[in-house]
Amino acid sequence: MTAAPGVCVITPTVRNPGFIEAYVRNAEENGFDTDRLFVLMVTEDFCDTDGMRALLDRLGVEGAVFGGKERDAWYEERGVGAYSDVVPSASHAETSFGLLYLWDRPGFEYGVFLDDDTAPHPDFDFFGTHLDQLGTRRTVEHVSSDERWVNVLYQNADEHGLYPRGYPYSAMDETIETETKETDEIVASQGLWTNIPDLDAVRILMDGDLKGQAQTLTKKEDFTHSFAAAEGNFLTVCSMNLAFKREIVPAFYQFPMDDNEWGIGRFDDIWSGLTLKKAADMLDKSLINGFPLCEHNKAERSTFSDLTNEAPALELNEHFWEALAAAPDEADDYADAYEEMISAVEAYDFSEYDNAEFIEFAVEKMERWLVVLNELQSEK
Repeated sequence: MTAAPGVCVITPTVRNPGFIEAYVRNAEENGFDTDRLFVLMVTEDFCDTDGMRALLDRLGVEGAVFGGKERDAWYEERGVGAYSDVVPSASHAETSFGLLYLWDRPGFEYGVFLDDDTAPHPDFDFFGTHLDQLGTRRTVEHVSSDERWVNVLYQNADEHGLYPRGYPYSAMDETIETETKETDEIVASQGLWTNIPDLDAVRILMDGDLKGQAQTLTKKEDFTHSFAAAEGNFLTVCSMNLAFKREIVPAFYQFPMDDNEWGIGRFDDIWSGLTLKKAADMLDKSLINGFPLCEHNKAERSTFSDLTNEAPALELNEHFWEALAAAPDEADDYADAYEEMISAVEAYDFSEYDNAEFIEFAVEKMERWLVVLNELQSEK
């Protein structure tokens, strides 16, 4: 029995809060102490928040449920109501609230992001695998490419031909090199996904699917081993299956999607993954990718709806990473690394790209992210 939970499991959920039961059962079946878990459900006022709390009680795990009213009250109670705008409304990027909640409670050593359309793959000890990797060094394959991008689905790409959501179109058809060596300290563990791969709308359409899913599915055999993207290389980070150390939070703001005048969505975790990877490189830390797998059971929705959200930022996504790459190679800590990246983004000329004004909007939120974290820390 642990004295208090040290793992904050953050899930944005509207449709399927009951998904969390499979993860709790997986933990129990694999001997993982569920007393270590605190489940934070980030939801909306129109959802059955009382039912979600009853679910956590029935499962015997500590946790909390925050709809919009509860979030507003939390901000005010902690004296940071003026910064509530850093977390967009009615957006998957409300996971940033979970990061604030974690940051406000020093007892949380680790965070886990889960999406409510996933389930743990039965062949893996989900939480145990993630947490065993954090804070360690592992001898794994390090992947690099001539485009400075790593396709997280590279291991069987010759067969399925897939690139994940957020991977720049200009970086496709890359030539990769691999080297097996020891990582630096691992600060984030990204598990990948069987069944429906995490693709963007253009790639889903090219795969012949109009319902927001995919015709080409992934299976366990597509993932043979864990790996790291080499220093100086970028990769996509999807928040549906991710564990991380609390120290990364200053460099892991989930970008402000959906609730913006440009109608931009679906890049919150993609761009935060870029800032995390750059910060890790600056601080001689590592991200590991691959296991544990989850099953991604994405609900049907119009592929064209996703395209409407993604299209306004597709051109920006081709270049945002270039701005981050221009930041220095070293930093004192994650906050310092983020400040350096903010300066690099401000210095980069986005003016010739569609919706360049969104970058100014995002930079303001990035700056306010660091301020609100400092405000919460100063209260301790």
